[in-house]
Amino acid sequence: MESLPILSLVLWLPLAAAVIVILLQDRRAMFGVAVLGAALSLLLSVAVWAAFEPGAGMQFQESFAWLPALGIQYALGVDGISLLMVLLNTFLFFLCIIYAWATVNDRVKEYLVTMLLLEVGITGVFLALDFVLFYVFWELMLIPMYVLIGVWGGERRVYATIKFVLYTLFGSLLMLVAILALYFVHGNSTGTYTFDILQLTQGTYGEVFQLWAFVAFFLAFAIKVPMVPFHTWLPDAHVEAPTTGSVILAGILLKMGGYGFIRFSLPLFPDASQLAQTAVLTLSVIAIIYGALVALMQTDLKKLIAYSSVSHMGFVTLGIFSFTQQGLDGAMMQMFSHGLVTGALFLCVGQLYERTHDRLIANLGGLAHRWPVFAALFLYFSLASIGLPGLSGFVGEFMALVGAFATGVRVFGVLAVFGIILSAAYMLWMYWRVMLGSLKEAHRRLEDLSVLETAVLVALALVVIWAGVQPQAFIQIFTADTSGVMQAVNAAQVAGLVPK
Repeated sequence: MESLPILSLVLWLPLAAAVIVILLQDRRAMFGVAVLGAALSLLLSVAVWAAFEPGAGMQFQESFAWLPALGIQYALGVDGISLLMVLLNTFLFFLCIIYAWATVNDRVKEYLVTMLLLEVGITGVFLALDFVLFYVFWELMLIPMYVLIGVWGGERRVYATIKFVLYTLFGSLLMLVAILALYFVHGNSTGTYTFDILQLTQGTYGEVFQLWAFVAFFLAFAIKVPMVPFHTWLPDAHVEAPTTGSVILAGILLKMGGYGFIRFSLPLFPDASQLAQTAVLTLSVIAIIYGALVALMQTDLKKLIAYSSVSHMGFVTLGIFSFTQQGLDGAMMQMFSHGLVTGALFLCVGQLYERTHDRLIANLGGLAHRWPVFAALFLYFSLASIGLPGLSGFVGEFMALVGAFATGVRVFGVLAVFGIILSAAYMLWMYWRVMLGSLKEAHRRLEDLSVLETAVLVALALVVIWAGVQPQAFIQIFTADTSGVMQAVNAAQVAGLVPK
């Protein structure tokens, strides 16, 4: 396995599939190649998981000089933190392309190529070990997502795409400035000019430099999460995106922000992270409660789930900036669970819209009478979103709360609990209005889920209960690596550089 460029295969197989799809004309053949490319990428990422040694650091590394005069490499590697995200990414793309087989009939070739390129971009973000390569993939992801929403989106898709790109590009450019500053500061102090992420992470930087570089990285990642008040692009993008676009947006794109905090912000800028702790925890609690309250007032199903994402992702940053092992592990589990559960909820809303051509809660009702399979699966994922014990949502939120209570400022944990209470309110109230009560006359002839639609949701449901009943199977992947991040942050306190 170590001699096989397996990470390059995971990364580039979807691109190879996209090239073949461009050459094909038959719809069935195009989908067959796309599904095969996504499936092989998923299987290889599972093979990496099977051969992965928890606690052994960065593994399966590949590198060769790209622009050696500038210290730029093509460098890939995976540890527990990135492996969990790669597994989530390849799994969701595989299911989305299968789901699209039955739902996408307009510009099929262009759609499949866009999805496969988007998979390459996001996978590259999690595998890159060179900052320039990382930035290339970070920006590359923007183009196919822009096309996906702009071409296959709703009536206000142009507005939503421009807003999404402007927000993300603003944060990205600030991050690029900070990356270049890291390159020169590290080079001036060591004599080695490099964009190698592992080398730069091992360096030490002055507190003033850390503060402004932390802010630049923070804005890029906070926009992606998205944290309040940088969240306003998200509801528009979700509402206008096609179903699979919403799944990828909520399921994996938002996780790039949380991953960035764990991979870069904490280990590179531990002093600045400590100084920013109270501010970030405050923003996290605001996001949790504000997102839940706004979700409670929504009349559109997609907007409700979009604002619930703002609330649930608040638990991710709450766990990360608790600076505790439980909180950081909880943030990782919350990102994984949110990707599965919210992705499934957007699939459910998409299936409902394709049958009723309506997302307004007031126009629905009694659908459980006609759709028993859909009703059962929709309830299952709604309960997972609430955090029902035994399902994945409970694990991440509980561990993040434990971390918040352990920070010494327990008010953050106390306030975050209200977000869980509110999530039960808006999800159960939504389910009652949409699925129970009297059935509308216009919906009496609607058919339940197809075999393919059911299979996609069941696949997600199985992983949700697996992560809920046996979370250690996933926690053991990354806990040794998150422990290393915690040591870097705590070292700032030990060194006395930050007031305790």
